[in-house]
Amino acid sequence: MVVALLVVPLALAACGGTEAEEAAQEPAVTEQVQGTDTVRVTLTAEAARRLGIQTAPARRDASGAARTVIPYAAVLYDPSGQTWTYTSPKPFVFERQDIVVERVVGDAAVLSKGPPPGTAVVTVGATEIWGVEYGGIEED
Repeated sequence: MVVALLVVPLALAACGGTEAEEAAQEPAVTEQVQGTDTVRVTLTAEAARRLGIQTAPARRDASGAARTVIPYAAVLYDPSGQTWTYTSPKPFVFERQDIVVERVVGDAAVLSKGPPPGTAVVTVGATEIWGVEYGGIEED
């Protein structure tokens, strides 16, 4: 009887979980990247699937110039005409990066400033990530 009185409260306490465990269950988490004004958005795999997130690698300009080429679908414009893209440094993690579009050729944007070749950029779902960054995400 005494053992049961000791074990039951401990078992019930274990069911509660910590804040870190509860935060890990959130579909999206934002955090400030230390020392920058960049916000990192981390999605769960399920949230990324629901939002339809797709990425493609940035590549080096074929002309040999020191420019990066990304799919034009990865280019976003703010109301003042500034351009940016979301990069994905690791799966389900996204960071907004300013870019400078030198020219658009078909479905590709040639950049004079942007992520290095090989960096994953978001081609589908960037506006949804932006919504998470600035307004949060709500589950139905």
